[in-house]
Amino acid sequence: MFQGQLQSALRTLYPPVCVTCESPVTRDFGLCSACLPEMPFISGGICGTCGVPLSGLAFGQTDICDSCLQIPRPWTDGRAAATYADRARTLVLQLKHGDRSDLARPMGAWLAEAARPLLKADTLLVPVPLHRSRLLRRKYNQAVLLARQVSRHLQHPMCPDLLIRTRKTLMQDHRGRDERFANLDKSISVSGPRARKFGLTGRHILLVDDVMSSGATLGACAITCLDAGARQVDVAVFARSALDEFTTGFQDIDSMD
Repeated sequence: MFQGQLQSALRTLYPPVCVTCESPVTRDFGLCSACLPEMPFISGGICGTCGVPLSGLAFGQTDICDSCLQIPRPWTDGRAAATYADRARTLVLQLKHGDRSDLARPMGAWLAEAARPLLKADTLLVPVPLHRSRLLRRKYNQAVLLARQVSRHLQHPMCPDLLIRTRKTLMQDHRGRDERFANLDKSISVSGPRARKFGLTGRHILLVDDVMSSGATLGACAITCLDAGARQVDVAVFARSALDEFTTGFQDIDSMD
């Protein structure tokens, strides 16, 4: 009874607000009526490999986009909750650079629903790692926060430190496709003790990250897992950039790892 009274008092003092603009909403971690239409959730046909929206397909239908036809992906399937635009872009930047770790809760819930079709009985969730120097500066790895929420919603285990950044790479923003892939060469390894504890050999791995642009980081992680004995690797990200990956710039991508 006391706990219920305390919750009521807290709700009176701190009523729920929209996660993007702080307007009043009816429930915690929700979107207001103005922001909801500006959240570019992916709801139609998609590329089954990278999750980017594809026109001309009905809801639930999948095909392969031009990028995935031209870039061999080391993972099998991929999903994204939203495109990297409008309110989704705002949430990513606030989570990543604005010290808004609380945003992982709603973003993780949306990502969990997008990732649900990829689950298998032995799925292990693995977040994309940060180098320790970047982790010290940022104070947390946003991919770990998202993976923790996805794990909670989907009831599958998560290993936050299976993958390790063995060297500090240059930031990926404003780099072309080939530069991004070269930048990540031999930069990620598997923790042997964690791999043995979670039984990586022969297991299905679901990589989790906040954004996919060229797919270079996720590709490096997927190759590392497969080389270490994983049976299959899939990927799930909160936001998928819909930019042409064969341009040289990525000028609209903000400091992606």
